[in-house]
Amino acid sequence: MIRTVRVKQKPGYEVLNMAQTDSDKTGPKKPRTASKEVRRQQLINATIDSIAKNGFAGATMTTVTRAAGLSIGLANFHFNSKQNMFEETLRFLATEHQNHWKKSFEKANLAPKSKLLAIVAAHFHPSICNRKKIAVWYGFFGEASARASYRNFVNEIDSERRDVSVDLCRQIIQEGGYKNLDPVDVAFTLEGLYDGFWLNILMYPGEFTRFDAMKRVQEYLSQIFPEHYERPLPKDSKD
Repeated sequence: MIRTVRVKQKPGYEVLNMAQTDSDKTGPKKPRTASKEVRRQQLINATIDSIAKNGFAGATMTTVTRAAGLSIGLANFHFNSKQNMFEETLRFLATEHQNHWKKSFEKANLAPKSKLLAIVAAHFHPSICNRKKIAVWYGFFGEASARASYRNFVNEIDSERRDVSVDLCRQIIQEGGYKNLDPVDVAFTLEGLYDGFWLNILMYPGEFTRFDAMKRVQEYLSQIFPEHYERPLPKDSKD
């Protein structure tokens, strides 16, 4: 289900305001005439729900099909096994994330600094950065049997984003005449911040939000690229 989210923009930094995919709630059962694609997406959404609720080991064909309101036979029709269903769920999450940052990045009128910020913002957009999906990502990270799948399905997408970020950082360094900065180091530091802040959001709900994460990333960018990014204003600032 797609619903519009109004995101209040905090002073001093940009937050993208886009439609949110609500996988947090399982909708009503679809009619039996629903297309193959609809049924498949129902099962993927239910897999996300089940892993987030029951953990990686506790998510089964039974918990998934129960959440989807579909039969195990139908799940077996769409996916050969539980492992295949999990792999396709990971592929969906990775592709969703890729499509999101590329949609913003590929706007021709954006300067390198804005394109880099669009990649940052994509990590913390509500349709990507919510506790349910983050829990699933970390379920894949922590499950030994899923690590090979993660590397196979996600590494190429991650490498593409890192390469793009390195190129953007290189352009920004050249524009600003910054000295003693390695674009590869900056891009990999950003990747580490994304992962670390996602973990904070998962572990400290209500204390650390995606807005806090975005603010801290921009704080980092303002320190290394002061001619391109302004330092975010503190929360209690009235300016």
